[in-house]
Amino acid sequence: MFKEFKKTMKWGEETLTLETGKVARQADGTVIATLGETSVMANVTFAKEMKEGQDFFPLTVHYQEKYYAAGKIPGGFFKREARPTEKETLTARLIDRPMRPLFVDGFKHEVLVMCTVLSHDLVNDPDIVALIAASAALTISGVPFMGPVGAARVGYVDGEYILNPEVEDMDQLRTNPEQRLDLVVAGTKDAVMMVESEAYELTEDEILGAVNFAHEQIQPVIDLIIGLAEDAANEPFDFKAPDYSDLYSSIKKAGEKNMRKAFALKDKQERVSAVTQARDDIKNSLSEEQLEDPNLGSAMKKLEASILRGDVVKTGKRIDGRKTTEVRDIVCETGLLPRTHGSALFTRGETQGLVVTTLGTGDDEQIIDALHGNSRSNFLLHYNFPPYSVGEVGRVGPPGRREVGHGKLAWRALQAVLPPATDFPYTIRVVSEITESNGSSSMASVCGGSLSMMDAGVPLKAPVAGVAMGLILEDEGSYAILTDILGDEDHLGDMDFKVAGTENGITSLQMDIKVAGITSEIMRNALAQAKDGRMHILGEMSKSISEAGSFSVHAPKIETMQIPTDKIREVIGSGGKVIREIVETSGAKVDINDDGQIKIASNDADAIKSAYDMIHSIVAEPEVNEIYTGKVVKVVDFGAFVNFFGKRDGLVHVSQIENRRINHPSDVLKEGQEVKVKLLGFDDRGKVRLSMKVVDQETGEEIKEDKKDKSSDKD
Repeated sequence: MFKEFKKTMKWGEETLTLETGKVARQADGTVIATLGETSVMANVTFAKEMKEGQDFFPLTVHYQEKYYAAGKIPGGFFKREARPTEKETLTARLIDRPMRPLFVDGFKHEVLVMCTVLSHDLVNDPDIVALIAASAALTISGVPFMGPVGAARVGYVDGEYILNPEVEDMDQLRTNPEQRLDLVVAGTKDAVMMVESEAYELTEDEILGAVNFAHEQIQPVIDLIIGLAEDAANEPFDFKAPDYSDLYSSIKKAGEKNMRKAFALKDKQERVSAVTQARDDIKNSLSEEQLEDPNLGSAMKKLEASILRGDVVKTGKRIDGRKTTEVRDIVCETGLLPRTHGSALFTRGETQGLVVTTLGTGDDEQIIDALHGNSRSNFLLHYNFPPYSVGEVGRVGPPGRREVGHGKLAWRALQAVLPPATDFPYTIRVVSEITESNGSSSMASVCGGSLSMMDAGVPLKAPVAGVAMGLILEDEGSYAILTDILGDEDHLGDMDFKVAGTENGITSLQMDIKVAGITSEIMRNALAQAKDGRMHILGEMSKSISEAGSFSVHAPKIETMQIPTDKIREVIGSGGKVIREIVETSGAKVDINDDGQIKIASNDADAIKSAYDMIHSIVAEPEVNEIYTGKVVKVVDFGAFVNFFGKRDGLVHVSQIENRRINHPSDVLKEGQEVKVKLLGFDDRGKVRLSMKVVDQETGEEIKEDKKDKSSDKD
């Protein structure tokens, strides 16, 4: 009944298997990829006809994690998978980015790629498996796709690159100093197409080495996909790239001069208006038949690209007049908003971000429900891109894929320099409001986020800056690398290369290639040029603030204390009775972790001290030979019981009350009386032995031996 095809290989420490022909046979291409015991099914379907008037390539990628894959039931009221999680959104983007440039130029049929996680062994991250499965499914589907693409994750420990490190190792990236890199690379046989990384101040050479290592490791994966396609691929879809050379000639003749003048304007709004007018003038000169040609948009873009790209490579001058290595003017300001904990306004040319930092307690940590288990995050970064930032009118809704992706990129860049939670026990939320945009608002978020956190008093290990690089690669091999690219340069260029880091090294790298053929030499030069740009931006940022400022009076104060784990139950009390009493009495918020770390938070320092003292009195142990102030709680014939340490009582025997003989303890003591006592020790049954007679009841100091002897002589 089934015509199955299966290919298997040993890849690193695991076995990689690709299967097709048994499941989802009505899709144009279906592949189930398995690495270890992590399995992902990729399904590809594409429209056999293009929609009328379609002027862009409608590729849609979905990635879904099914909780049953890890033997879990979803949380919440509905108990089923709902809106995409952040991980699902980021993985969908991860799959989309290297695939999109590899479709044949001019192909505008609708394509749907769906990746579903079927099994997760909690060791191998399904994102890499999904990318491989999607590449294989596209390769066998018959769609005009110039792949296949392979992918791998790389770690870096003790100077060694690690292929596809375990999920647990990557989860511990921030807390384990040995783990210094989480890098994902996707590429074809000849070129790297996409890089996504989170690093801990690695050098440019170390990052480049990781990229080259990954590209080597994906070669057998590509061969495995090709082997599957040779056996199981569908007939190629009959598609011929459209020939619109005559249309392009007409457009070029009608509007090249005006378009060149428009791109020469330095101001973005003026340039946009002039380019729009030039387009309108071109359309007015075309015939009705030419206006209805579905390749009109492609021909127009080709004209714009030829003007922008050709001038940069030939003259080294860009559309705003800058040199290829020049960064736009930068202005940095901090402390703009009076009631926020930290704020900064970062402006670079026509790109601007208002970035705000808020400090919270352990209650504000984000709980992440993932396939491999629940976790908590004390660092959040949210990125917003409203329509007004580019002078447009548009719908405002929940964060889209772009907002999630850009926010995560900035998060990766900044989390490497955060202080340990043990030293700075706050939940940190950074919000980047992009108020203007013309090129790399995500890198503006990195710079503004660094400034904002320092303004809030967060002791960062070092300031972080980011810069976006571009590339124009001509057919004859000549190229130009552009520092701090504009929106138009990003749109019409061949590479979007974002690098963020400190003076000491790179903390995040994201690269998307739109053409095949980026060599290691070009990447090395781009990284070196990006470092120069980053150092320049860090210098401009330091003019505003270079280290943590004073702590905001509006931020909660948090003090931490560590208690033995066997004392946690005593602090919480039966049914939480003790901890509730501490919170109600002191007015402070108290969080207790399973490892015995306690966080006490309040805007009132006295409330923190009160809660601290109450907890300390519960968990601390009294020390022998120390003097304590206590209260008499009960007087008996043989002495008095004194509450001297928290809720701990001890006996002052009648012989230890005074240095003289007394008839009855009640002759000297009464309940509620405050006394000074010395802890003599514990008897065989663990009972506390206290003494009053060795302590001066007025000063609280211990009475020396010679004074004791004299008082005894008088008796």
